[in-house]
Amino acid sequence: MADQPLILWFRRDLRLSDHPMLAAAVATGRPLLPVFVLDAQAEALGAAAKWRLGLGLARFAEALAAIGQRLILRRGDALAVLQGLVAETGAAGVMWQRMYDPQAVARDTSVKADLRGKGLVADSFPGALLIEPWEVATGQGGYYKVYSPFWRAVSARGFAAPVPAVTAMRAPQVWPESDDLADWQMGAAMRRGAAVCLPHQRVGEAAALARLDAFIDTAVDRYKAARDFPGVIGATSGLSENLAWGEIGPRTIWAAGQRALHQGDAGAEHFCKELVWREFAYHLMHHSPHILTQSWREGWDAFPWRGDNRDAEAWRRGMTGEPFVDAAMREMYVTGRMHNRARMVVASYLTKHLLTDWRIGQAWFAECLTDWDEASNAMGWQWVAGSGPDAAPYFRVFNPTGQAEKFDSDAAYRRRWIAEISAKPGADALSYFAAVPKAWQSRTGAYPAPIVTLAEGRARALAAYAARGDGAAQTDTDARE
Repeated sequence: MADQPLILWFRRDLRLSDHPMLAAAVATGRPLLPVFVLDAQAEALGAAAKWRLGLGLARFAEALAAIGQRLILRRGDALAVLQGLVAETGAAGVMWQRMYDPQAVARDTSVKADLRGKGLVADSFPGALLIEPWEVATGQGGYYKVYSPFWRAVSARGFAAPVPAVTAMRAPQVWPESDDLADWQMGAAMRRGAAVCLPHQRVGEAAALARLDAFIDTAVDRYKAARDFPGVIGATSGLSENLAWGEIGPRTIWAAGQRALHQGDAGAEHFCKELVWREFAYHLMHHSPHILTQSWREGWDAFPWRGDNRDAEAWRRGMTGEPFVDAAMREMYVTGRMHNRARMVVASYLTKHLLTDWRIGQAWFAECLTDWDEASNAMGWQWVAGSGPDAAPYFRVFNPTGQAEKFDSDAAYRRRWIAEISAKPGADALSYFAAVPKAWQSRTGAYPAPIVTLAEGRARALAAYAARGDGAAQTDTDARE
């Protein structure tokens, strides 16, 4: 019986270290069969996310091969594929790292029930988060709806050290057949944008660990002071890309941040707070899954956001005439990511100056981000729009010009990404025109005039918020902080 293999079902956990499931599987002494299933949920990923997943799978397969293993690829319904593999290999069962979005929970629950009903191993493990969403509660036993007390509760807990990297895995005597990753065409929807975006990716566990080390060594001390300035190169870790695909474990990052904190690095605590902000998003998604598709706050379903519109299309194309907004959107097309300060500004501009439904922005980010994370994306959009948790004051309107004056005073960020405002545009700015769809017919030329004046957009937003009847929106909210 000890020769019956275990199927290791990988999803967004493409690493060998800080991986409780993998460590537990190795400890059984059984042959192990790493598998990735391209099921309906993975097929539905946005263009950039699906492409980036494909890159991650290729790199993870190389890491497995280096220790004498293989990554078996199969396409289809997850339960049917796993059942088929059990039958083919005589496997004792399946192990996996948990996911927390409603679709994944429903899928995994069904898989676990079916396999256990057949007397097979079906075990799920933590590893994607510092703490499971149900393991932290308020004093009244409920879930946290505000970040600050959540941070205090989580940071006060001790976390186990990251699980060491697996360096050897027992292989099965016979390997099942595998699909060819190239046949899946994971980057098909990226079209010409893939070649532009590729140099900006740092794919795989080795790259993620190197990225963490470099950040801790050179930038964490100034993180709090510099993180809001998008023109400052290297001020942030860039690890959102790797965290999104599980190429690095959160406890690895936490441990590094804590070491820096204890060494006196000034920005280390704030760096750890940002990691726990991600935890907060998953905590909320677990306890209130409607945050993904509906207004999180009660009473917001009737808010008069516009549906999709021509202004939103200009926003999508980085052609609003507001340089800070357009720079951020163009950064996303070229790199697959966007600076966090810029994310807040572009989200505020869409939902408030353009009074457009946050779900339109949420969906576009899901299509374009290589570091797309369902929980963080939803919480971020609702936080800015005012309909989400901890969104106080919910009526804040970020002024793109004011934000640029404070956080991009030398215009380095705007010039880096907008060719039309520079006499000699650089490669990054010009790359935008090579990355976006040909159908947009984007080309260098005169920069567009603003599609709405900031005063007009702000007034329209404040009027809509004031109409909610609580009077709060009468406060000056021309946010420049």
